[in-house]
Amino acid sequence: MSTRRGFIAGLAGASTVAVWPRALRAMMEADAAAIAHDLNRPACHLLPPHNWMNDPNGPIFWKGKYHLFYQVNPHAAVWGDMHWGHAVSTDMVHWKHQPIAMAPTPGGADSEGCFSGSAVVFNGKPTFIYTGVQNAPREQVTIRDGGDKLRETQMIAVAEDDDLLHWKKDEQPIIPLPPPGVQVTGFRDPCPWKEADAWYLGVGSGERGKGGCVLLYRSHDLRQWEYLHKMVEGKPNGKQATNPCDSGEMWECPDFFPLGDKHCLIYSTENKVLWTTGHYDAQAHTYTPERNGVLDHGAAYYAPKSFAAPGSRRILWGWLRETRPEAEFSAAGWSGCMSVPRVLTLGAQGQLEMHPAKEVESLRGPAESVKVSESTPFRRKLDDLQRELSLHLSLLTDTVLTIRLISNGPAAWELTLDVPAKQVRCGDIAFPFPALPWPHPDLRMLLDGSVIESFIGEREALTSRVYGLKPGETQLEVSMKGKGSIGMQTWPLRAISPDKLTS
Repeated sequence: MSTRRGFIAGLAGASTVAVWPRALRAMMEADAAAIAHDLNRPACHLLPPHNWMNDPNGPIFWKGKYHLFYQVNPHAAVWGDMHWGHAVSTDMVHWKHQPIAMAPTPGGADSEGCFSGSAVVFNGKPTFIYTGVQNAPREQVTIRDGGDKLRETQMIAVAEDDDLLHWKKDEQPIIPLPPPGVQVTGFRDPCPWKEADAWYLGVGSGERGKGGCVLLYRSHDLRQWEYLHKMVEGKPNGKQATNPCDSGEMWECPDFFPLGDKHCLIYSTENKVLWTTGHYDAQAHTYTPERNGVLDHGAAYYAPKSFAAPGSRRILWGWLRETRPEAEFSAAGWSGCMSVPRVLTLGAQGQLEMHPAKEVESLRGPAESVKVSESTPFRRKLDDLQRELSLHLSLLTDTVLTIRLISNGPAAWELTLDVPAKQVRCGDIAFPFPALPWPHPDLRMLLDGSVIESFIGEREALTSRVYGLKPGETQLEVSMKGKGSIGMQTWPLRAISPDKLTS
């Protein structure tokens, strides 16, 4: 099947120039109409009007507004031709799309893509530090995943207006090469922060046979950077793969920040997102993890990025990727969305905890409160595919609790909390029941089209993608085995736009 990008390129070469804008407009209008009626498409999550989205980039609160940038392919619903998309909000829930913030510069160090990065405020101006990629001779290649043709460098761009619509790039990379003596498996996704004496920058990397790592740099002006050392590194795990991200020999999208009286490092590798909390030595500039875990147990959640939000909150965004075949999402005309914003906190034993931001509750319609017991399960046919439920689990003892979405026969999705087995199960995924006591003894589930985000006691999260659900034919069921009953609330959720195109 030809891609939309190929189709547009073909139209651009047509001999009758007047046909081109009419044909393109008709195609885009048809796409928009189809996308707006796509039942798989979320209505309560941020995503572009069409085409491909991946990593959140450079989230920042500036002049009273939240700005979220993200990886986007403006030409097709598949990965490639990475630009930075841009959306703005006053509440992190309702968004207005803005023009593309950054595009590859022909012949420049980011000619093959503006990859992921971060935003900081430097000298009073929002500033991006990001990874640019370009084709390079094999000896200069840094992405070694079987393709082996792209060189990654760290680059900078500065906002030219307070609406963050226009950005001025430096032509030359600020970090053109990996440190000497390190045979990197990758060199990308810069994460900057300010300390008393200077700016510091972590870059995701790794080495074959040694594991992933974060390379640490220091600067006083964000242009001249001194390499220090590996701030933290993994250990060999014996795994091998063509793509080092699959074997744990490359850590993508490192995110490093203070949280409570600890520091937190989040990174993506082996097809999942891992968190650690621990001690950062500000004199030696090294980080020692003390606690660790999986940030989200679902296969759909990847490459998150956090920022400091008003109210001393650390807000995390994650990319919710498609789990269906590429041919299907390419034909649908859209792929990927952002998670709901999650607030990160530090637990009493130093573990990472999270919950949806309070602002998400603004989407709730009228609440319905019920009791669920072994003899009285809850069953409801859904008139739409936007729904939240919250189960109060403070009385759980020997209970087995199951939530199902049933569509034309067998369950399309099932989540089970098995207290006697001390296990949570969802399809092929299983993980230990989070240790009690929980900061909030509840289970929250948000259904939005093909997206399901679940939070268990603010200790564990699991994001699923379930395709093919239909309003009026999908039943929500909550059942339990065990003594007593469980209180539950459920709400319909209002869409954030009238047409599923966000704004």
